[in-house]
Amino acid sequence: MHWRAILRLLGILLLIYSASFVPSGLVSLGYADQQWPAFAASLLIAATAGAVLWLPNLRCRNELSVRDGFLVVTLFWAVLGVLGALPFMLALHWGIADAVFESMSGFTTTGATVVADIEALPPSILYHRQQIQWLGGMGVIVLAVAILPLLGVGGMQLYRAETSGVAKHEKPTPRISETARALWALYFALTAACALCFWVAGMGPFDAIGHAFATVSTGGFSTYNASIGHFDSVAIEVIAIVFMLAGGINFAVHFIAWRKRSPGAYIADTESVAFVAIFAGGTLLIAASLYAADAYGSALESLRYASFQAASVLTSTGFGTATFAAWPLHIPMLLVVLSFTGGCGGSTAGGIKVLRVLILAKLGLRQLKQLAHPHALITVKVGQRPIMEDVLFSVWGFSVLYVLVSLLLTLAMMAAGLDMESAFGATVATINLLGPGLGEVATDFAHVNDAVKWLGAFGMLAGRLEIFTLLVLFVPDFWRH
Repeated sequence: MHWRAILRLLGILLLIYSASFVPSGLVSLGYADQQWPAFAASLLIAATAGAVLWLPNLRCRNELSVRDGFLVVTLFWAVLGVLGALPFMLALHWGIADAVFESMSGFTTTGATVVADIEALPPSILYHRQQIQWLGGMGVIVLAVAILPLLGVGGMQLYRAETSGVAKHEKPTPRISETARALWALYFALTAACALCFWVAGMGPFDAIGHAFATVSTGGFSTYNASIGHFDSVAIEVIAIVFMLAGGINFAVHFIAWRKRSPGAYIADTESVAFVAIFAGGTLLIAASLYAADAYGSALESLRYASFQAASVLTSTGFGTATFAAWPLHIPMLLVVLSFTGGCGGSTAGGIKVLRVLILAKLGLRQLKQLAHPHALITVKVGQRPIMEDVLFSVWGFSVLYVLVSLLLTLAMMAAGLDMESAFGATVATINLLGPGLGEVATDFAHVNDAVKWLGAFGMLAGRLEIFTLLVLFVPDFWRH
């Protein structure tokens, strides 16, 4: 391990992040909610911590190894969870478990909350919640990688550890700094377009910006207790569906479509087509089930609520126009399956990812064919592209670990005091980065104990870093020279 290089890089990242407290402080001054000292103190603490790590190692120029990249990413996300919690502790006097849970939920774009009455929060705290999920959506580290080459720090190892999906080693541009800038330009453009659409549809500027942050990042925090349901607007719901689905598609595909000025890139991408097909199929099945159960007055109304919740859950956003845990029949379980599927690789969504699910399905079919034709050589393809055996092995290993961690986390949640439905719901809500769960955590985590909140924070971190990046730190061989 290159410890001095790691500490230097962490220091730089913390110094960059400390600037994010400035907008929240300005919102506090603009709304005169008297919370600006908490943001000023948070900025000072974050900047001081960054300087303490950076200055003693200023002249260290060692290149990061892949192992170093995994460690930096995990440490930085853990530290972000603590630093993002500072305004909650300093302004609202929350305990550390509540504050870290809320902060980790924001940065990992989970959207689970410990707040029972969101509308009672000061405007600057509301803005802080929305902003941290926007920063976490694409990854603060990818943002930093865009400018770190100017500071003499290589970024490829960080990019590999931070970005998600099977095809994470593919870059839209040859240089990593150009890739990060391209991704953030797209991310910013989508957010601005979403905010403008929300504003035109009837939201005020504050709500439009805040909900755009949450929609494109697939984060799910809202400034209202009833989430998007507060507005009771079909136009706003349609806009949210469009931009949630956009956030759930691989940003490399967005980049290609943008560069070529053609939507053909989406049609040519097998994963994107499968993602939209899963959304459409899930929507129709849920709408038919709601209509058959007389949950709503008409087929059109059933389709309205089904399409919104299907998009929200599949992209792991967690916005709500209804509490899906209270829906009848098999519908809550179907939505849980959608949450485990998740969005596309290289998106801001959580879950196993559509590409991995496709590969697993094709692996199963190959095994069936192999039983019928033992001597046949059968290649697994996604679209027209064959998948290498090492990638197949990686996908299989990831899926096994994902299920295993989910089961162990559910067991731990039960040991911490939740009933089986609530424990499973809490696991689904956190590891899939979904937000709302089942049972006691169907709407929030306000009434669960601290042990459940710490387990939830671990689940969110594991889900955001896609299991491998976090669990590799627990392997003894990782620490051996």
